Amino acid sequence: MKRLTILFLICLSLLTSGCEDFDVFLATEAGIDAVKAATLSDETVRELAAQTAQFSDSQNKIAASENNYSQRLKKLTDQHVKQDGLVFNFKVYETPEINAFAMADGTIRIYSGLMNMMDDGELLFVIGHEVGHVMKDHVRKKIRLAYAGRAVRKGAASMNNEVGDIVRSQIGGFAEKLLNAQFSQKEEREADDYGLAFLIDTGHESEAAVSALRKLATLGNNHSFLSSHPAPGKRAKRLAAQLK
Repeated sequence: MKRLTILFLICLSLLTSGCEDFDVFLATEAGIDAVKAATLSDETVRELAAQTAQFSDSQNKIAASENNYSQRLKKLTDQHVKQDGLVFNFKVYETPEINAFAMADGTIRIYSGLMNMMDDGELLFVIGHEVGHVMKDHVRKKIRLAYAGRAVRKGAASMNNEVGDIVRSQIGGFAEKLLNAQFSQKEEREADDYGLAFLIDTGHESEAAVSALRKLATLGNNHSFLSSHPAPGKRAKRLAAQLK
């Protein structure tokens, strides 16, 4: 809430600045969006999540149901489509990229590059980790912050200067900001613990959680997966110590 308040004050500063001309409609809308971000209903959060998932699906090749990747994912997740009343929607993106993401509406997308990297136990940990982000409301928080960030960009876009021109030129900014937003260390720990329990519940060896994180740690700090899932090496050490 404190972070949203700061974003709202930034928006207000954009509205009240007398140093530049600004578009009143865009600036006013930015202020409204900042307030909305703090009070988004569960229904609105789910709608925004679904829209983001649809946008991402339109930008990627989804593996057909008879595809080997889809068949493997189905086999691993068939018993976990429903979790505490929420229905999950698992699909594979056919791409060598190593990534995965979850949306608050139950959308889970796994990239085929990640599936190539992991054995079944390791992949189940990653899937459980993503489910954990949903069940622990981490994705909901990301949506609210991304919405607030969108409000700040609108405020900047209302300024009739070079900065406004740059911001106005952004396409799909909300989806990009949401998908790339980084989880906090606390949220990552909670999702890892959920993923570990998820892994054990499926009857797989708990050590697969550690080996999955160690594999991800080899990607390097600049890899896209680490933009939203930081410090896998440290997380692997924590789980390894916990298992001992």
